Amino acid sequence: MNRRDFSLSTLLLGSAGALATVPAWAQGAAPQEGKDYIRLSQPVNTNVPQGKLEVLEFFWYSCPHCNSFEPTFANWVKAQPDDVAVRRVPIAFQQNANFVPQQKLYYALEGLGLLDRFHTAAFNAIHRERKRLNSDEAIFDWAKSVGIDVEEFKKTYNSFTVANSVRRATQLQNDFRIEGVPSLGVAGRYYVDGTMAGSLGRMLDVTEQLLAIERQKAG
Repeated sequence: MNRRDFSLSTLLLGSAGALATVPAWAQGAAPQEGKDYIRLSQPVNTNVPQGKLEVLEFFWYSCPHCNSFEPTFANWVKAQPDDVAVRRVPIAFQQNANFVPQQKLYYALEGLGLLDRFHTAAFNAIHRERKRLNSDEAIFDWAKSVGIDVEEFKKTYNSFTVANSVRRATQLQNDFRIEGVPSLGVAGRYYVDGTMAGSLGRMLDVTEQLLAIERQKAG
């Protein structure tokens, strides 16, 4: 989803196997700057450890595209070499107040060490169980229903640490000029989304090529 209302057919697959393809750049033309990705005019300092290349996934739990992309992205993350650091960033477009509770949901789960157990469960609650996790109370009710200690969850959800994480997420969203989700920020220098790349599968292919370029530059 994004501000320009990207079409589902363009973003999701492009073809039946688009999310499972081997790198498109390895089979044909390399991705082109300005067409397949954008090089940021000002690199973003994401405080990544030295020697690491960071990939940021910008997402929204209620986005159907993000929900469809999540299993493929999770598998892609597992296959990355040690020099790639991946971080998810929940976004909030200003015109919709429903975003902020889900940002806090993500960071509360992270703060409690529960992301591995409940990140996918949050997607499933919205897209399979049709729960509207767009308010504090709806999120608290869901947390209780899946067995999370709701009092501890509320403390973390309303904490300064989570509020600071939300502010940082918004700053990153602005720095990368995010127009839609899911989208990727690569090595603090590049922005890639499914519409530019042609499909979500090729978005990962373009990302791998950009990481390869950064490795070559590092020598």
